Amino acid sequence: MVENILNDLTIALDVMGGDQGPLVTIPAAILAVQKSSQLHLILCGDEILIREILVEKQLLSHPQLSIFATTEVVTMDEKPSSALRSKKNSSMRKALDLVKEGKAQACVSAGNTGALFATAHYVLKTLPGVERPALISSLPTHDEMKHVFMLDLGANVFCDSTILYQFGVMGSVMAEEVESINKPRVALLNMGEEDIKGSDHIKMAATKLIENESINYVGFIEGNDIFTNKADVIVCDGFVGNVALKTCEGVAKLVYEKLKYVFSQHLFARFLGRILSSSLKKLFKPLNPDQYNGASLIGLRGIVIKSHGNANVKAFYSAIFEAIKEVERQMPIKIKNKLEQGLKEK
Repeated sequence: MVENILNDLTIALDVMGGDQGPLVTIPAAILAVQKSSQLHLILCGDEILIREILVEKQLLSHPQLSIFATTEVVTMDEKPSSALRSKKNSSMRKALDLVKEGKAQACVSAGNTGALFATAHYVLKTLPGVERPALISSLPTHDEMKHVFMLDLGANVFCDSTILYQFGVMGSVMAEEVESINKPRVALLNMGEEDIKGSDHIKMAATKLIENESINYVGFIEGNDIFTNKADVIVCDGFVGNVALKTCEGVAKLVYEKLKYVFSQHLFARFLGRILSSSLKKLFKPLNPDQYNGASLIGLRGIVIKSHGNANVKAFYSAIFEAIKEVERQMPIKIKNKLEQGLKEK
């Protein structure tokens, strides 16, 4: 059983979540503790399987790793309601319980998004004035020194105008706290920039954001401007956000594979490819989705980081360090008062 940890930083991992589960999450956990001497990770999952992997790595007695034994796993295709009702001893649920009980400062999971959303919502509850949490992550822009925060990325399939408005407030606070941006520019993702474009709930959300003088609302933005640094925060519902994000990742991979193919066609192309290799790596490094893996489920009373289900070791490692950054920033504590004030102003 896990006792209160004295380390400076303790994070609970749902090691059974994701497409490959412990084969990815445990090596990522090992990499993380090797990089940070102040980090303690609680590995929630099948004790026998976890022990086997740690024994193989000769790290069973590592002082920065603890095992929290669970007997159930939330599958990637499981209904959220089923996971919430009948998987109370799952690795996902117990990792969240540890956060609620104050035995961990954050939870990281690559598991079923819907189940994580529903369970985290139930276990941790939302901040006052927030109806639903949202998945938010930073993405690269044309300016190498700046990022754009986008939400929701898949937690809420449909959002009415009030929820979109709340997302705008939460996103603004996130950008201000994380990037130290004074009056972050908030935009709504839409099918056009004109005021007449879009659904009624998007138009109503725009009106609510305009009426809140503490929000620097800059209008609608189209998909082709997500990375152009026209906004610091882009708001949309989870269906649109998830499709947009996955599309962008797919295009980045397509361009990368096309360039690899071109530079492999003949001797001169291979020679040119070797010459340009370092430049191409520098070009595509900001576009590598692995380093942006780890979306925060913002709006909860605790820190929850969602990793891609198909994350590799490097990507899940990035998600762990996203949790570390949010714990160090004390995000729930810092944003609580600002969120309440911003939401009440409407």
